[in-house]
Amino acid sequence: MENSRNPEESRPKLDKVISLDDFEDFYWFKQELISFCAKEGLKTSGGKKELAARILHYLKTGEVLALSQEKKKPDSKFDWTKDRLFVDTIITDSYKNSANVRAFFTDYIGVHFAFNVKFMQWIKDHKGSTLAEAAEEWKRLYQISKDKDYQTEIAPQFEYNRYIRDFLADNPSLKLKDAIRFWNLKREKRGTKAYQKSDLDF
Repeated sequence: MENSRNPEESRPKLDKVISLDDFEDFYWFKQELISFCAKEGLKTSGGKKELAARILHYLKTGEVLALSQEKKKPDSKFDWTKDRLFVDTIITDSYKNSANVRAFFTDYIGVHFAFNVKFMQWIKDHKGSTLAEAAEEWKRLYQISKDKDYQTEIAPQFEYNRYIRDFLADNPSLKLKDAIRFWNLKREKRGTKAYQKSDLDF
């Protein structure tokens, strides 16, 4: 069946009667998501990804997620902000990127240690691993990042940053102001917000 959605369709109003397709197909500023949540009695904290997921659930079910449904309380009582850390300390569900953890990794790895998105995601996905294993993963990621062809990964929710980077990489003769102009046109249209060569036809 042919997709009947029109990419040139004007951007709809974000309210409680918006269709799921419209909500998912168009770009929304974080402040728009926060305003919607505030108006409908939804929690307004969190990043764009969390806000969008909260709104999507509400549009699908009409339910306001209780805080307890959104965030499960950790089982572990380990305090990552002050408990002493060792190489064999197990990463628990109460893990937090704290000054205490930074000090441990700086001592273990070196002063060049810094938290980064990929490393933090690895820790989130590897509860039960040790800090020594985490340190080895950080070193592996660090070596990869030193490759001259390495490109920092930008999380999907940061659509603007990804678009600008990809636009400029594909159009080296154009300037940042050009990338921003095409992004402003793209974000008003239905569909993907990823850069495409055809965007130059806008």
